[in-house]
Amino acid sequence: MTHSNLIVARMDSMSSDQVAKLFTEFDKTDMPGRMGTLRRRLFMYKGLYFHLQDFAEDDGGQRIQESRTDPRFMRISHDLLPFIQPYDPATWRTPADAMATRFYDWSASE
Repeated sequence: MTHSNLIVARMDSMSSDQVAKLFTEFDKTDMPGRMGTLRRRLFMYKGLYFHLQDFAEDDGGQRIQESRTDPRFMRISHDLLPFIQPYDPATWRTPADAMATRFYDWSASE
């Protein structure tokens, strides 16, 4: 069974190429495997940024927390700062503060 996280933030659509390039380079490393990431999808809509990450297990959040001190994770977080802004800067402290809450789930395999 997979687990998904969806991060919601703000992004100027003109930044999409730069953001995609940063993740392309990051995803070429062993970091996705270290974090348990199976798939990453980035979306934008009218100034909003959506970062969907699928994990093999429900421990993706824990594995990401454990990876936060890795210099590559710290570098991409820093490199994204000019492009990605918190949806609500008053309440944002970590990406966990920008996680959407799933309230419905359906799959054709069920």
